[in-house]
Amino acid sequence: MRLAPEQRYAEELERLASADRDARPQGWRLSPRAVRRFILGDSSLHVSRKFYGDDPLVDRAIVTLMGHQGLMLVGEPGTAKSLLSEMLAAAISGDSGLIVQGTAGTTEDHIKYSWNYALLLAEGPSARALVPSSIYQAMRAGKIVRFEEITRCPPEIQDVLISLMSEKQLMIPELGDDARLFAQRGFNIIATANLRDRGVHEMSSALKRRFNFETVRPIRDHQFEVELILAQLQRELADGEGSVEVPRDVVSLLVTTFQELRAGVTQDGTAIKSLDAVMSTAEAVNVAYAAALQARHFNDGHLTVREIAGQLQGVIVRDSTDDTKRVRHYFDTVVRERGKRDTQWKVFHEAARSLWQ
Repeated sequence: MRLAPEQRYAEELERLASADRDARPQGWRLSPRAVRRFILGDSSLHVSRKFYGDDPLVDRAIVTLMGHQGLMLVGEPGTAKSLLSEMLAAAISGDSGLIVQGTAGTTEDHIKYSWNYALLLAEGPSARALVPSSIYQAMRAGKIVRFEEITRCPPEIQDVLISLMSEKQLMIPELGDDARLFAQRGFNIIATANLRDRGVHEMSSALKRRFNFETVRPIRDHQFEVELILAQLQRELADGEGSVEVPRDVVSLLVTTFQELRAGVTQDGTAIKSLDAVMSTAEAVNVAYAAALQARHFNDGHLTVREIAGQLQGVIVRDSTDDTKRVRHYFDTVVRERGKRDTQWKVFHEAARSLWQ
């Protein structure tokens, strides 16, 4: 359903490599400038922009990956941390598939290596019986490895990374006293962590010192977020049958609602209570896409605020009764007042009112 970026953007990567005349760090497929162009776009080479947000953050991330420190991307859910790490790995290593998914069940084997026990019993410890982890493969090949949701792992599992990142080598005592894997040039780690996970498993200070931290923040520019959602929505809808008319003012209303509930303040400066729910740009795209599908298959193919209101409930009301109360208050005050002056907001209020009753 979804190609890896090195496959999806193979032609762009080829054009960038062919035109790349700058120095490349050892082990990198592209120079730092070309990596930046791949992520932020280059119209002269027909390279699309893939990350929308803080451009200097991308520069700092690339510089970090050239050094000895790992890169830690932190931020609210849905701020494109994983997307940025994926694009960096695809451009630098040509392989975004070396991943460790952090969970409460992540073990040391997921970080180092495990064994094919049939071969282990038949032959004893050997290189053939060893099953390399993603980090092992990245060290051996000199590539970028991605560690998703690192703070979901228990502290003792997180700290397995300390020696790997400090010494850039992995001991394999089962293969002999001197058996070790030395990381090749180009190896590094991009880790991600959600700010909502603070307090789940705090990273040790020793591990924190092995990373440079960069915060990926939500988009705050209203028009920029509208353009981004419209572009993403058109890409999603282009893959299906039929067509949907997507008015810009409907998407603008959606963005206004998300930004106000995300920030806890309206456009005119009135304070409201922000939500516990994730009100990210990615979630706004999901709402718009679901609403567009509803308009295509159940209505006349014209997206309206009624479909937006209907799909909004599934995002906001998940596991917090407080969020339901906050949204009711938002619709009964802010949206209702705007509805007195604007027909779109009036329809939005009327469509949503029945959902919150």
